[in-house]
Amino acid sequence: MPHQTTEERRIPASAPRGAGYRRLFRLPGARAFTTGNLLARLPMGMFSVSAVVMIAGSRGSYALAGAVTAVGLAATALAGPWIARLVDRHGQARVAVPATLASVLGSLALLLCVRCDAPDWTLFAAYAATATTPNIGGLSRARWAHLLREDPAALHAANSFEQAADELCFMLGPVLASFLTGTFFPEAGTLVGAVLLLSGMLLFTAQRATEPPAQARSKAPSPLRSSGIPPLLACFTATGAVFGSMEVVTIAYADAQGHRAAAGVVLALQAAGSCAAGLVYGALKPAGLGLTRCLAAMAALTTLPWLSALLTGSLPALAGALLVAGMATAPTMVTAMTLVQRRTPADRLNEGMSLVVTGLLTGIACGSAAGGWAAEHLSPTAAFTVPAAAACLALLIDVTASGVRRRRPAG
Repeated sequence: MPHQTTEERRIPASAPRGAGYRRLFRLPGARAFTTGNLLARLPMGMFSVSAVVMIAGSRGSYALAGAVTAVGLAATALAGPWIARLVDRHGQARVAVPATLASVLGSLALLLCVRCDAPDWTLFAAYAATATTPNIGGLSRARWAHLLREDPAALHAANSFEQAADELCFMLGPVLASFLTGTFFPEAGTLVGAVLLLSGMLLFTAQRATEPPAQARSKAPSPLRSSGIPPLLACFTATGAVFGSMEVVTIAYADAQGHRAAAGVVLALQAAGSCAAGLVYGALKPAGLGLTRCLAAMAALTTLPWLSALLTGSLPALAGALLVAGMATAPTMVTAMTLVQRRTPADRLNEGMSLVVTGLLTGIACGSAAGGWAAEHLSPTAAFTVPAAAACLALLIDVTASGVRRRRPAG
């Protein structure tokens, strides 16, 4: 199918304007690419939990499981911008499909290494091979940014929907992974996740009419050199540490209470809170809720799981605390992602959003390793201070960067 021009792919002049979610899916092809993207994105909430359960159950070490997932996520963070640059230059379908195939082979290799009791180093190598996984949410956001570039209100709604979709997948993914690994066999979560990732990506990339056109080699500077991007990436890294540590620590806490299978449900409630908050935020777009206030709310609410574990020792109470704590996540991510889109050159958008994922994954990797170490060497309850500290660090970075920006004109 020949590529359409930029003008042909842009939102039609007759399309309804505004921020309503239903208006988004009246765009031709929007429902089809969203369906494929959601299928491909669901395993992103499965792989990490599946790997932790699979490795910890086989080798008896949460420290090893956290380290393996940390290495894999770090490798993904390094490979992500390179793959995104290829996507910008050659198009989504031509790059994302072979990259996904390579990632699926890495997941299957990890499964076989665990199943065959291979040496520990093979687990690190196999999980690192999944680093070619494309930034699936970024691919979808790039399509919305291309289609809705002349309608900022609709683009805000689309970004909010995408963040809610992220949270939905991270809500359902751990539950599905826990069900599969507990009901069938420990490797079932990884196997099903690999199948969903490949089939969803094939469906997503088949929707060529909504695909942004490939760009020639960009003359624009790297997004890293764009004003305001480095502090945002630092905030994303600290925020990723919140996510990575909270996941590992929650699994360890549930396991210590003899309810490992319930860990997925507990984590799902955190994602549910974020998903609901993201949808409300997209529909209402409250005035004056900037990034600093969102980060402050996240820092405050992230202390609730630690306080719950410390004061009650109850898994249901922890689940409720995670539900509330999750409500600050989506508004924070939507606000920060919108700032990245504004500050990134249009022909390097995939690369800019991939750098965001690089920051997140780097933080998740560090958080997973730190959370696993704290849960094993301190206690699962004390380990909940790791995500709380990471959230406070994200706020500190933003406040410091804001102060520097305010002082710069006076100099």
